[in-house]
Amino acid sequence: METDSPTIPKRTLADLLFILFLRLVAVSCFWFGLQYWAMLVGYSLVGAGRFDLLSLPWKVASTSLAVLFPVASLGLWLTVSWGPVIWVLAAGGQILMYGLLPNIFGPNQMIILLHLMVAVVYWIFRLLLWLEKRRHRRQVSVDLP
Repeated sequence: METDSPTIPKRTLADLLFILFLRLVAVSCFWFGLQYWAMLVGYSLVGAGRFDLLSLPWKVASTSLAVLFPVASLGLWLTVSWGPVIWVLAAGGQILMYGLLPNIFGPNQMIILLHLMVAVVYWIFRLLLWLEKRRHRRQVSVDLP
């Protein structure tokens, strides 16, 4: 016998677009993580970015980001609550690297701009979902005799 009402609510268009957005960010995070790992093991940059050849600031930053980006990618892909938190740590690390310490890591304004754009789009989605949820709560009413 089927129940009268489904236990899982239907996803709205905003929900589906938000999940698609999170998965696109997850793919880019995975790509960033692969780039850092390729650098650390000497696969990219003609081996000049190997871990043993890096300066101390680069060792700390690149190893941290090589771990944070794939973990953020997993969390964003699964759409769990800790995914965006780990992404903020990784993106914040890159923003600090290229924004506040350009004399050590070199300037990279494109990475900073992309991370800030992703953060703005994320918060726009969160606002839309919150407004949608609020509107849905107001529509639901119980008619008691």
